[in-house]
Amino acid sequence: MVSETGEQLGIMSPKEAMKIALSKGLDLVEIAPNAKPPVCKIMDIGRFKYEQSKREKEARKKQRVINVKEVKLRPNIETHDFQVKTRNAIRFLEDGDKVKVTIMFRGREVSHPELGRELLEKVVEMVSDYAVVEKHPKLEGKNMTMFLSPKQG
Repeated sequence: MVSETGEQLGIMSPKEAMKIALSKGLDLVEIAPNAKPPVCKIMDIGRFKYEQSKREKEARKKQRVINVKEVKLRPNIETHDFQVKTRNAIRFLEDGDKVKVTIMFRGREVSHPELGRELLEKVVEMVSDYAVVEKHPKLEGKNMTMFLSPKQG
């Protein structure tokens, strides 16, 4: 049993605790039901619920939904286009999103996956200040994909 000021009142029966709470015009709230013995506190239940909802709202504000943005490239991409795509990837990473870099092969280009791998290594080199490789390049059908996640701190 804990009083409204946080003072330990010791172990007592629920009836006694309820009597003390009613005499002070407050409620008896069980705050740790799994403890042995269960812990109860004398407090105003309305105020307790209000503060709890306020804490939950604050925690939700601090949560961040991480999206996965995709940057699509081709094995024979021009240098300027490549730079634009990597700048976009850097912007996504700075916003805290993960980036999926996809190289799309067409026709016989699939027979040269090393070109795609070189391109992905070049991407990693350019975004190394902002990201770490979460999932290394992998050829899946006619696409080669790699995942980057933002660096912490």
